[in-house]
Amino acid sequence: MPTEFPIMVLCQPDPGKSCGACCGLYNYVDSSRESLVKRLSARTRRYHEMVKGPEDLPRYAKATFAAEDFRKRYEVIYCCEYLGFLDAEEKKVGCLVHPLQNGGVDMRTVSFYGRDVCAGHLCPSHHFIPRSQQLILLKIIDDWYLYGLCLTDIDLVVSWFRLVADRVGEELKPEAFERQDLKEAALQYFRWKMTWPFRCEEANRLGKYYFDGSQYMISHIDYEKFGRDISPLNAILLSLSSEFHAAEELDQAEKMIWSNVEALALLYRGRL
Repeated sequence: MPTEFPIMVLCQPDPGKSCGACCGLYNYVDSSRESLVKRLSARTRRYHEMVKGPEDLPRYAKATFAAEDFRKRYEVIYCCEYLGFLDAEEKKVGCLVHPLQNGGVDMRTVSFYGRDVCAGHLCPSHHFIPRSQQLILLKIIDDWYLYGLCLTDIDLVVSWFRLVADRVGEELKPEAFERQDLKEAALQYFRWKMTWPFRCEEANRLGKYYFDGSQYMISHIDYEKFGRDISPLNAILLSLSSEFHAAEELDQAEKMIWSNVEALALLYRGRL
């Protein structure tokens, strides 16, 4: 898919949300919302109490590593100790050593990846999620935790939008999602990233990927044992970390997704 220019930076798109996935936000063994809020809140307080200039950063880092559990899902992905909340309302996660947080002083040279990588890196979602879909995501998700989970799962986003667009008969227009009923129908789907009833909790999974020490593999669903061909919803089912123990569970999961697609398509057709 060709990249659209100019690229819209999705990391810090507006005052209501942001994404810290590239900084390892979801790579802790315990990456639940409750755990991350506790981690980031304490880290942000510690930073503002301890850091008055670059010379204070080693002391802050030492205290942070001592206070937190840094066990990871995937060893190759670094979990940056300088990721915290950027606002008092705790709506935005981001870089505590960024110059915008420190009166213009850029202290990102102390980070694991360094200033140049941090300043210049854009995740694949910038290139592989079409612009219209990016804009819709920005309109419907106002929660940093859910936003980062969904934004970085390209299959979850692109596959679903394609299904809805096929039902509607046209590409979905971002301005249509000013309507609250359309937002809520879309959010029902994206919230499954957190609440999906068929999620495999035992496996060390992030969407379709699972991890074994320093390696990651793409998971699969054994449709043959249920006497089924590969589901047309396979990409979405994998993105939701699905695991099925009976054909009835697979049927129910597919029905939930198709019902959501049809409901949103129906609302969209009647938007005018």
